[in-house]
Amino acid sequence: MTDVRICFVGDSFTAGVGDPDSLGWVGRVAQETHRAGVLLTSYNLGVRRDTSLDVQARFVQEVQRRLAAGADNRVVLSFGTNDTQLENGSVRVEPLATLAALADLLEWTREHRLPTFVVGPPPVVDDAHNHRLLELTALMRELTKRRGVPFVPIAPVLAESTRWRAELSTGDGAHPRSVGYQLLARAVLDGGWWDWLGTRPAGGRA
Repeated sequence: MTDVRICFVGDSFTAGVGDPDSLGWVGRVAQETHRAGVLLTSYNLGVRRDTSLDVQARFVQEVQRRLAAGADNRVVLSFGTNDTQLENGSVRVEPLATLAALADLLEWTREHRLPTFVVGPPPVVDDAHNHRLLELTALMRELTKRRGVPFVPIAPVLAESTRWRAELSTGDGAHPRSVGYQLLARAVLDGGWWDWLGTRPAGGRA
């Protein structure tokens, strides 16, 4: 059986902040992947408040340390919510800079033959912030499409979900609790995850 190693690199959503079960969406996706019979080692490299530029700055050093010769080494990228957050009247990272960081990361993984999967930024309770997230998501979708990299547009999937919004309202307005992370994990699993891994979910469900 192939040794699959996946580095999940991102922000607080990747880290699972706010989840009382301490799984987040990464842990739940890893659980389902194990149930499908994949020999998976998952590395959660989520850092709270990280923007795309922060991820870009630490990415190579953190990922290279976790690559193993002979293994099926892979990368999952997820960021953008912090980029679109307002600070002093401006977004923390302009959309073009976010796209440049994403393009740089995808070029590195391509050069190092690391299959890459991109998870778009989740929405929050603030509608103005969500509007910026939806715009960024569209740009990220176009970039990944041109590069032939699978992308899950989380913001459009969850922005209108009453369950997601209810989860955010019980927390800090940005991070959900366990049910919200279950919704996020399901969006990832149903968004091309199994095709990317070249396997099928437990029970053969599409």
